[in-house]
Amino acid sequence: MSDILSLSLEDKLYRTKYEPDAAHPHIRVNSDYCVKCGDKPCLFFCPAQVYKPNPNDANLVTVSHENCLECGTCRYGCPFQAIDWQNPDGGMGVKYRYG
Repeated sequence: MSDILSLSLEDKLYRTKYEPDAAHPHIRVNSDYCVKCGDKPCLFFCPAQVYKPNPNDANLVTVSHENCLECGTCRYGCPFQAIDWQNPDGGMGVKYRYG
């Protein structure tokens, strides 16, 4: 078994499976607040890098739901409370493959 500390984020995320619920996403970002946020702390506080700069508009972020580990950090990390994070509906969301 490889040393878990030496694995890249992508390797660690591979150890999870995400069952998306396209009709009811569990993360929503209020772009009205996002545009006003200069520091974009969401790009740094998420341990799974769910939030990334939007390639079409540097003032916005994109959400990679499939990376979410459902830790809930984003509920507290956004200074504008622009991130609405809810537990996914039953049977959806993260399903751990290993350990």
